[in-house]
Amino acid sequence: MLSGRRLDLLDPSPLDIEIEDIAHGLARVARWNGQTIGSHGFSVAQHSVVVEEIAAHMQPGLEPRWRLAALLHDAPEYVIGDMISPFKAALGVNYSAFEDRLEAAIHIRFGLPPKTPPAIKTLLKKADRACAFFEATQLAGFNPEESLTLFGRPPKGYSLAIEPLPTAAAEAQYLHRFHVLSVAAGFEAEPAAAFSTE
Repeated sequence: MLSGRRLDLLDPSPLDIEIEDIAHGLARVARWNGQTIGSHGFSVAQHSVVVEEIAAHMQPGLEPRWRLAALLHDAPEYVIGDMISPFKAALGVNYSAFEDRLEAAIHIRFGLPPKTPPAIKTLLKKADRACAFFEATQLAGFNPEESLTLFGRPPKGYSLAIEPLPTAAAEAQYLHRFHVLSVAAGFEAEPAAAFSTE
């Protein structure tokens, strides 16, 4: 990682995870494998900020820690990339287990439970699909009927006009949102060195 951390992908440690590495990586990973219109790809970092916003719209009063979980819902992609869903399914359970281990390490690093509670997981999945609906229709060439069939109807009262950000802006937006939510959740991220057991 650019921070100098060495992350063991088979046995990831929370001690080797830095939010700056996550933000940097996610801002450079394009949704839809980059098959979108516009001068900039729609980054996973920007997507994550939108998903957090949609989740809060869908469940007013959502606790800051679960909003933080929403922001981090695709965080493993900072090292493994954004694989399209059909390919993930083709890879099978081993890929899921790999992704789950990395997500658990990220959650522990930032003060969240290793496993997201089922009700929150369901909410985040719905918010993720709602964001995908807007992305598909505005950026990826899908017509509204196709998007409704694939992703379902977006939540009532929520609209989104997507403007993909340049990489540096997406990274800064993600980091800003992380710090706001960390403070609200009562967790001020320390450098991973602060977690040393020596």
